[in-house]
Amino acid sequence: MFPVRQPWLCKALGCYDCCIRCIGAVPYPSLVATLLCYAGMALFCGCGHEALTQTEYLVETYFARNVQDYVVMASFIKYFQYVIYGLASFFFLYGILLLAEGFYATSAVKQTFGEFRSTQCGRCLSLTFIVVTYILAFIWLAVFAFTAVPVFFLFNMEQTCHNINLLAETTASINQHSWICMDARQYGLLPWNAVPGKSCGLTLASICKTSEFHLTYDLYIAAFAGAGVTLLALFLYLIATTYNYAVLRFLGRKGIR
Repeated sequence: MFPVRQPWLCKALGCYDCCIRCIGAVPYPSLVATLLCYAGMALFCGCGHEALTQTEYLVETYFARNVQDYVVMASFIKYFQYVIYGLASFFFLYGILLLAEGFYATSAVKQTFGEFRSTQCGRCLSLTFIVVTYILAFIWLAVFAFTAVPVFFLFNMEQTCHNINLLAETTASINQHSWICMDARQYGLLPWNAVPGKSCGLTLASICKTSEFHLTYDLYIAAFAGAGVTLLALFLYLIATTYNYAVLRFLGRKGIR
């Protein structure tokens, strides 16, 4: 079909075949999981860090008068922000390791290079990644559930403000909506002896109209979504590493060592 004697065409076909082989050697599940992990951690760490700062401002401005009432919460926010820095660094390095392990054990690489050898060390490394990813997935599941708490609090606060505004429009009596409150102490943000610890009536409705409230709400939603994306990436990593380990065990039983 083609004039094989022309060297430039042979080189072109060789380059094309090499590109096809390289594309086929990419571990796409691990690559997709890595991209999801980085995107999820960027959302969680970036938005979570700023949301914690805004939370401290909202609580100390509208729910607490004494500094001693929110000093524990302020310390927790400070330390958790340092934890966020550590999480970002850890998942960045761990994503690179899992992606490298995917390149090492993918079936496409074995088909391409042929002389691939499945060593005992390689199988042990894959098994280690499975165990570590499994543990991380369960830990991150708890983080994902914990991230839902501030979203739930701010969602209830927004709904409460909506009810207050409806009552304010339908009745002229202040007493009809002054008893509707949001208590930050019920969610563990403040100790039970904090004063006032809660916001009621039109004061609460005015808080919901501030830009700080809407910004904090949006940031927590983004951080919650980022935690969910990261959890999905960990499950994809778990599937990919389990498959890679199964392939390596199969090669070991076939005598390809």
